Amino acid sequence: MQPVSRRTVLLGSLGIAGVAVSGGALAGCAAQAPAGTVPPGPASSGVPSSATPQIPRWPLTGVPLAAGDDPQHVAVAVKVPDNKREHIHNGMYVQQGINDADIVFVENDGYSSLPSGEAGTRLMPVFHSKYAEAVQAVRSMRPVDAALMAPITGIIGSTGGTGWVLKYMKAFSNFFTPIDFMTAKAAFGGKYIAYDINGKFVYNYTGVRRDKAVFCRPAKLATLAKKFTGGPQINYFPWADEAEASTVNGQPAASVKVPWAKKMNWTMSYKWDEATQSYKRYMPWGPHKLGDGKQVTTENIMVILAPITYGRINSSTGKITEGGGSHPEPVYHVINGTGKFFYAHGGKYVTGTWTKAEINDPWVFTLDDGTPLKMAPGRTFVELPGASSKVAFA
Repeated sequence: MQPVSRRTVLLGSLGIAGVAVSGGALAGCAAQAPAGTVPPGPASSGVPSSATPQIPRWPLTGVPLAAGDDPQHVAVAVKVPDNKREHIHNGMYVQQGINDADIVFVENDGYSSLPSGEAGTRLMPVFHSKYAEAVQAVRSMRPVDAALMAPITGIIGSTGGTGWVLKYMKAFSNFFTPIDFMTAKAAFGGKYIAYDINGKFVYNYTGVRRDKAVFCRPAKLATLAKKFTGGPQINYFPWADEAEASTVNGQPAASVKVPWAKKMNWTMSYKWDEATQSYKRYMPWGPHKLGDGKQVTTENIMVILAPITYGRINSSTGKITEGGGSHPEPVYHVINGTGKFFYAHGGKYVTGTWTKAEINDPWVFTLDDGTPLKMAPGRTFVELPGASSKVAFA
């Protein structure tokens, strides 16, 4: 697989970079697309389909660039656990940094970690317009991270991953760089700089030392970037001004519920708060709170429904094997795929169809009336609960 240059167009006088991405940029690299598992989606140019004049924006939030803003720096993603025992430890909230992320992906974690024997959730916050001072706790990667991060480019911070997942992720080094805990430590001469340990969250379980204590400093991790330093080269979502957002004429969405598990209540909820003009996030047990006591909020909610297979991907052939022997992982069928989406903003929502071509192509969202989706500027939570989730609005 040859390196792919994607920086081809400059938009605006402030120097934000845009791009036209070839839908066949990875042709011949079989690892990116599990062939034959989903119908092919249309190739995308990466150029917004709206006729609205494009203005320079932060690519991951859509917020217009102000004088002095410089978006040309690396985007940093960090893998974060999302189960109750990893949210709360001895009465203390564990998570840090989530409210500083531009985009937070919520994905299936693949472990039978719920009392029902079903899998819980895992987060991947992505930082670009602002780096959180620290992100805690840090966990391992999942194969869907490749499809989510490739259009952004940048670095993924984590504690690593199972062997076949690491091999699969390495196949896409043209688009992102995984830098785990131990790799970063070695790069800094054996010192804890990009990552560290918070001793308050170390504990023993069945005689084994475990922890919720590994945390990441995105700004320090970003200094290890040898490429992708120009930042995301396309707008990740189809941004528009607030008054142009598709939700202006949408259906009521004062509350949004996204069920993940079939056998028990594992539902992520959002409640619109008029005073702050944002959605407050709730876990199945209560408000999603961070170590500083603040509740997690977001301006945008994007729910993407896509089939999931528990198995393995052969990084040479792209073939998915269901079950796949040791350590199967949740494999999302999003590359060359299509499905339904829900988008909520400002207490209203719209629906439509998503498509995604190659691994580094952006998502394309088409409303039910056939027109392109327009999203309002702001932070976005992206929920990926699986194809059969019964998303509810009120």
